[in-house]
Formats: sequence, structure tokens, C-alpha cells
Amino acid sequence: MSLEEEILQVNEQVEQKSSFIESIKKELSEKIVGQTYMIDRLLIGLLSNGHVLLEGVPGLAKTLTIKSLASAVQGQFSRIQFTPDLLPADVIGTMIYHQQKAEFVVRKGPVFANFILADEINRAPAKVQSALLEAMQEKQVTISDQSYQLPEPFLVLATQNPLEQEGTYMLPEAQVDRFMLKVVVGYPTKQEELQIIRQEASRLNGKKAIQPIITLQAIKEARDLVSKIYMDEKIEKYILDIVFATRYPEQYGLDKLRPFISYGGSPRASINLALASKAHAFMQSRGYVIPEDIKAICKDVMRHRIGITYEAEAENTSSENIIDEILKTIQVP
Repeated sequence: MSLEEEILQVNEQVEQKSSFIESIKKELSEKIVGQTYMIDRLLIGLLSNGHVLLEGVPGLAKTLTIKSLASAVQGQFSRIQFTPDLLPADVIGTMIYHQQKAEFVVRKGPVFANFILADEINRAPAKVQSALLEAMQEKQVTISDQSYQLPEPFLVLATQNPLEQEGTYMLPEAQVDRFMLKVVVGYPTKQEELQIIRQEASRLNGKKAIQPIITLQAIKEARDLVSKIYMDEKIEKYILDIVFATRYPEQYGLDKLRPFISYGGSPRASINLALASKAHAFMQSRGYVIPEDIKAICKDVMRHRIGITYEAEAENTSSENIIDEILKTIQVP
């Protein structure tokens, strides 16, 4: 089979199999007004097996959206409210003594679920964060001397509040890098907020339940199909140019950015940019990646992977400004 025929075949499969995306969005829109950007990014994380960090002020329906998505795909949902006094055992579980059996047995923690909502993750101390780190990276946890596999799919969706600094711990760079996407959640528009008021006021007697749309098995099959989506060599080079421009801006005629960048994207940035762009193509019912897919998800993949200097902060230059400048400069294939 020639390359053209393979691409056509994958394209046809994607067109057939991606219809559930619109069904999920439609079902979630019954309960969540606006926030289509956040929903799209959560679906990209789900399709490409990547964890998502959501940053936004309280009250923007972050928790509700994640819980609703878990219901729509019939996954097991678990919410962990992170606090400074939380212990690793509260997250992964521990050994407890069973009196009838006269032995120690494992009591699994809330991390054993398909969707983990790590609420206000930056409130957790380092020990708890390192326990979650193993779960995110290895898809397993160690209790006593035994390792236990986590269910598939396994997705950590963490929220952090950018307002309060008291009682919070900065997430280590190693952990932040484990998140495929960092999504900044904004306020709804005036029209959307009006709709929210009306919707909530009319629901005082009862909340609408989210109907299941798709099974976890179908999600796994969709992931397999996402991995087959075609990516041309020129697109791969485009991804590498973007990531390398964050490390060596002077090689791309971006000398002015050099004083603003303390470190660039790791190889994980390149991997996740490729995976997320394939998932984005799938959501557009396409069996191949185009430059617009990369541009669409570039900020979400890269914003937490570029270290900015004190000079950048003094000049009010954020990692997003740096990404904008790089995307303007790098030649599009």
C-alpha cells in the first residue's frame, strides 16, 4: 500500500470514529456554558494520554467540567483536595491491619481512578507531590514494597489558583514538565455569564445529570487511531525548529529573546507538541497534521516549559510573548 493510500485510509477512519467528539461537547454544553477552549484541551489530553494543568481563579467551572467529562466517557472519577497537611498515604493508599485476618492488607487511595482531579495541587507539600509524580509518569504506585498498576486510561487533571500565595508550594519544574498541557482558564463573556445566571437559577430544584456518550474501551481505540495520524517530515522539522528556538534563539535570528529565556523546552516539549497536534487533527476529523494544528496547541504545550529571567519579568515579557515571537519568526512549512 502506498503512502497516499495509507493516509486516505487513516483519514476515512478518523472521519468515522471522531464523531463522538461533537457528541461529548454537545452533552457538556448542556451543563457548562462557554469554556469550549478548556473542554477542547481536556479532550486533547484524553486522546493523547497526557496530563493537564488548569490555572484560573476559583469559580470558573474547572472541577465541574472535569467531573462532567468523566461521566460522559463512563470513567471512574476521583477528587483530591490538596492541603498543606496532606500525606502521601492520603493520595496513594497505605497498609492497614485487618483484625479478622490478623494481617496487613492494602487500602488503595483515591489515585486509583481513571480521572484524578488534583484540586489546588500547589497547596501540597513536596512528599505528596513526589508520590503523585510517580503515578503520573510510571502509571503505577508503590505501597510498602509492592507496586500496583493504575487503571487505563489514567489522567491527572490538576488545578492551581494563581491568586493566593500563602500556604502554597511552587510546583517543581520536574513535575510541571510532566503535564502535557498547561491551560489558562479565563472568565466567561458577559453574554455567557448571563446564561449561567439564568441556567443556575432555573436549576434550583435539581441538576441535570450528564449522559454517558462513549465507553473507555472506545477511548482506547480512538487513542490508537490518533497515534496513526500522519505527520509529514516538514511538520516534524517545524516542531523541532519551534522547540530549538526556545533553547538557542540566536540561531533563528531571535537574539533579542536571549536575555529573557533562562531555559528552553525539554525533549518532552517536542514529543508532546507532536502528540497534541495529532489529537487536535483528530478532533478536526483529519487523518494528517497541518501547521495550524501545531499553532493551535503550541502555547498550551510550551508556556510552562520556558523559564523566563528576572529581566523578562521587569520588561513584562511572559513565556507566551516569547512563543508568539517564535511562531512569527519560524518559517511555516
